[in-house]
Parts: sequence; structure tokens; C-alpha cells
Amino acid sequence: MKDHKKQNQKTQASRRNFLTALSASSAGILALPLTQSHAKVSQNQVPNAPLEWRNKQAGMAYRKLGRTGMMISEVVNGGDPVRKGKTRPVEIAMERGLNYLDMAPAYGNGECEETYAQIIDSSSKREKVFMTTKVSGFTSVRSQLYRDIYDGLPSAKQEAILKKAWEIRAARGVDKPGYFLTYWPGQQKSNDPTFLANAMVEEYGHKVDGSQAFKDKIKTSVEGSLKRAKTDYFDILMCPHGANCAEEVQIPEINETFEELKKEGKVRYLGVSSHNDPAGVLRAATDAGKFDVVMCAYNVINGGYLEDAIRHAYDNGVGVIAMKAAMAVATHHEAIKPIPNWRIEKVNRIVPGEMKAPVKAYLWALQNPKLTAVISNLWDENFINDNFSVVGKKVELQPG
Repeated sequence: MKDHKKQNQKTQASRRNFLTALSASSAGILALPLTQSHAKVSQNQVPNAPLEWRNKQAGMAYRKLGRTGMMISEVVNGGDPVRKGKTRPVEIAMERGLNYLDMAPAYGNGECEETYAQIIDSSSKREKVFMTTKVSGFTSVRSQLYRDIYDGLPSAKQEAILKKAWEIRAARGVDKPGYFLTYWPGQQKSNDPTFLANAMVEEYGHKVDGSQAFKDKIKTSVEGSLKRAKTDYFDILMCPHGANCAEEVQIPEINETFEELKKEGKVRYLGVSSHNDPAGVLRAATDAGKFDVVMCAYNVINGGYLEDAIRHAYDNGVGVIAMKAAMAVATHHEAIKPIPNWRIEKVNRIVPGEMKAPVKAYLWALQNPKLTAVISNLWDENFINDNFSVVGKKVELQPG
């Protein structure tokens, strides 16, 4: 019993030291020159899976999703518009070769997953698509565990932690204009609890490490998603849904729980999505050696900050899907309209031709050969026609 206790203390100390070192080392991520080369991570040398084709149709272009071997359509389907009574756009897109369906419990409070179940209502249809869901709210588990500790501290200690949180946040440059873009109202506030937690890792991490709450959240979320989507398995599980920093992909319980679910046949590959600090999260996920796919905010405005991280991921077999490519130049959120005109002017200068700005934004992203796909909200057939017009298309980009 004593040996077990000593081993547990040793493990917790090791994890605390690792997270502390990570916090310090990743502070300079944005300061690295974009041309700096990085050695491949030896633990990432995972053999590539055989190529896997689904729903291959003439007129659609496909790319390999990293080491998974999955050949996915260059435009994949976002879950925001997928609601009951609005199934036809997904069906049309599939008829034209789309084969990757994105979803999450947070989309419509589960309605997105339930609607996909109505569309993919047979085993033959399931074999035509790759289905991805996410663990929505996972980052809140970590934040709440640290917040509970914070709330019990004296006010002077709280003030010191807040100061440290802002210092870490400023050093990483996550709020830097041009790197941080607002994609939904209140987005910037999501970084507040994240960096509060980051400021507490060194001193209080031992109270959070190994929490069963992490595993419980993942398992409960996946079981709920399987039930709503009426599928036996997901091809990709993204956890966290919306990671804000490197530390949030370094939680050991993510991979441990994923491996358990994989053995049970409920998931195949592990991924993560990120809106805030996408370059930092992408690099951390790649270096972790456990993540197969990263979906991150990548567009004509913040692209320069991500190019090196995307190359690093590609070299190590991690598939990258760009999200928020079009939302840099267009939005359906009334609260953050209008989009600054200089962004639209920029994409119009860079991408030649007579196309709508969001279409040009997708086309710009797909010119990166190390990117696998762009995720797009296909609200109706007009959106499908516009966004599918970029597949397989090459253009000579102009100076911005």
C-alpha cells in the first residue's frame, strides 16, 4: 500500500513538472519565426493506415486525412445548420461526394446529432460517410476544478494568481490582433477561466491531476452522442471541443479514456478542435503524439501564424482541417457584424476571379497542400453550389 502511495505521488509530481515546463516553454510560440524548422517527434512515427475511400463521386476532390488514411472530401459538412426538418442540404451534398459529417452535443443541444441519425438511417448509408463528434464542455471541467480551489483562497492569493494569469496570457500573444479573431459573441471571455487554471497548475495541479471528472465527462458525452446519432461508433472523437491552450490537450485522461473507448469499438481516431490559440494547440497536439486530427481556425487573416504548425503536423502524420476559413470575411452572427471591410479587400486582392468573398476564403485555404479540407456550413443548395465550386481548383495567389 505504501509503495502504491509513493508511486502515485511520484506520478503526480512528474505530471506537475511536465505541465509547468510546458507552460513556460509554450509562452514563446508566437515569437518563433515562421520559417524555423522543427525536428520530427519520434513518438509520432505511427504507421499510416491504408487508404480508406467512402462515397467517392466524380466532381469531388479528396485528400488524405493524415495517418488515418481516410480520404475525405475537400469540403466537409459543418454541424451548425443541421437541424430537424433541414436534412435535404446534407443529402444533396452527399449525392455530390461529400463524405465527412461533423457534429457535437453543443450544436442545437444535441439536435444536430439527432438529425444526422435521420439522414444516416441505414448501415449502407453509414458506410458512405466518416462521422465525427466532439466532447463539448470538456475544457469547463478543468477550469471548474481549478476555480473551486481558487474560490477558497484568500483575496491576496487570488489577486496574485490573476496577475500571473494575465502575464502568461500576454506572453503567449493569444489576444494579438490578426491572430485572435472573434467568430462568435463572447468568444474572448472563454480564455479567462483557461488562463486562471494555467496560472494555478504549478502550485495546485496535484489537486486536479487524475480527477475522475475528466474520464466521466468524456464517457458520458460519447455515450450520449452515440445514442443521439444512432451509430455504433464515431470515426473521430474530438476532445476537447474548442481547446484554448496547449495544457488542455496534455491532460492524460483524454488519451487514457479514448483508448478505453477505442477498445470497445466506439471510436477510431482522436482529434481536437481549437478556435483560440490555434497554432499553439495544433503544435501541442502534434507533439503529444496521440492526436490524429486537428480542426483549427485557419484563414486568410490569421494564416501566417499557423503555417509552421501546419507543416509540423503534416510532417508528423496529423491531419488538419481548417475551420472558420470563411468566417474571417463573413458571419451569420448579428452581434459581430459588420465584418471589417479591410478583410474582404484583402481576400479579394489575394484570390483572383469573380467570386464571393467567403468562397475565395475557402479557395485560399485549399491552396495549402498540407491542409486536408475546409469545414463549411452548407445552409442550403446555394451554399453547396458556391462552396463546392472550389474543390480541386488551383489558383495563383497574389500578394496580400
